[in-house]
Amino acid sequence: MNIEHLREIVRLLKDEGLSEITVQDGDSSITVRQMLGGVAVSAPAAVQAPEGGAKAAAPSGLAIEAPLVGTFYRRPTPEDAPFVELGQTVRPGDTVGLIEAMKVMNEIKAEKAGRIRAVLAEDGAPVEYGQALFVLDPL
Repeated sequence: MNIEHLREIVRLLKDEGLSEITVQDGDSSITVRQMLGGVAVSAPAAVQAPEGGAKAAAPSGLAIEAPLVGTFYRRPTPEDAPFVELGQTVRPGDTVGLIEAMKVMNEIKAEKAGRIRAVLAEDGAPVEYGQALFVLDPL
């Protein structure tokens, strides 16, 4: 697989709003997954695509993950400030965001204490179950 073919696959993934696509060409196959902030490319161990980089590693730390599929919001209304900012300390039970699913707003709460090291989901972005939304440095 050449780099132009890989670029076409990534472009198709983004243009169609897909979260994952697998392309098979003879004995080789490649899976491309779209994640917030980038695209991850993986190939089976037996088939290594030289142009396909390693899967992007999420920052280490304690992740706050999406408990359901929906649209993620960092703030209660577009006019309000985000629930949390980078560097802010959160305690268990603090609201860090909202996920809208079937027209119902679900609060996302921190389960452990920590300092926000990374915000991985954009305001208004679709999220999937188990997707990391924030990374905390545990306290």
